[in-house]
Amino acid sequence: MQDEPKPVEVLSAVARFLKETVAAETTGHTSFNARVAANALEMMRRQLELAPAAETAEHARLKTLLNSDGDLAALNAELCRRLKAGELNLQSPGLAEHLWETTLAKLSVDQPTYWGYRAALAHGAQTND
Repeated sequence: MQDEPKPVEVLSAVARFLKETVAAETTGHTSFNARVAANALEMMRRQLELAPAAETAEHARLKTLLNSDGDLAALNAELCRRLKAGELNLQSPGLAEHLWETTLAKLSVDQPTYWGYRAALAHGAQTND
């Protein structure tokens, strides 16, 4: 295991190289593929940086919402089962908030520049002030 550079730093550097050098100095399909590859690397960097805390928060919310314990996959399966069975719905305390927070966390990794995500963050910041 290496101390430096960290995996997120390597991913950032390679993504930057693909965008700023390869994509800029090529055309057509090669340029497009370089941008796609850079975007994929940036998504993996965000996954490494953001997912652990997001998954910890999601796990805690699910334990409270379901009054149950288990790993994240098992709790999500139980949530799906209860939703399908009609045991939970959007009026269930905490469900809508959990779904909203989980969605925002996933968007922060997958599509942080998505307009709707940015608008939701701005709206949330305004309502929290």
